[in-house]
Amino acid sequence: MPIDLVSYEDMARLAIRGFWTSRASSAKKQQDAGKQDQGERAAVTAGKNMDGFVEMVGELIRANGLASADIMLKRRLLTLPGFFRPTKLWDMLVVHQGRLVAALEFKSQVGPSFGNNANNRSEEAIGNALDLWTAYREGAFGKEVPPPFIGYLMLVEDAPGSRAPIRDASPHFPIFTEFRNASYAERYNVLCHKLVQEKLYTAAAVLLSPRSAGESGEYSEMSELTGLRMFLTTLAGHVSSEASRSTVP
Repeated sequence: MPIDLVSYEDMARLAIRGFWTSRASSAKKQQDAGKQDQGERAAVTAGKNMDGFVEMVGELIRANGLASADIMLKRRLLTLPGFFRPTKLWDMLVVHQGRLVAALEFKSQVGPSFGNNANNRSEEAIGNALDLWTAYREGAFGKEVPPPFIGYLMLVEDAPGSRAPIRDASPHFPIFTEFRNASYAERYNVLCHKLVQEKLYTAAAVLLSPRSAGESGEYSEMSELTGLRMFLTTLAGHVSSEASRSTVP
């Protein structure tokens, strides 16, 4: 059965529009209320900005044979056991017939201070994946079960601050060539490429979108490997394979 990408381009544009309008609305509400948590931080702490992407992934899972799967979105149902720590809270989990099918993270990075969180995001992504795969190896999700899909989707504001080359100093040993004078957007692209290359994530995508995309839903990609189509195609294939193993449609 061919995979179904559920008109993902249209859904992605809707998700982008929702992201920017949600941020703007949340920031305005908190400012109008006179709360201290204002401006960019107010927009971030609203917590629902990536819901459009979550909905898109849910549609894709249902369209590719797992309509009966449990898609976990509520906080109290998003915890998995870890190996280096007791638990980890994911952004989305998919469980079918007692098997962990997928665990996904949906992250964003918006200016003006792109440098404040870039390294933290990288360390978090790497650590989460290592923890999950080690827990999987040790049987945390069942014995002799197929590996789950582990996905990482990052949305970065397309702005001069995310596109400008950044210099790093390493006084003792040179940094890798791909990071020399790389912008924050390019660094996220390198991160996603290496997360897949090193098999830490089954698929990882980075999208760029300008703040003005609240009406158009405009976004761009940096490479085929880290693009949305590759991310969703890989996920759809995994879901279809899981569906074919199921004893119940």
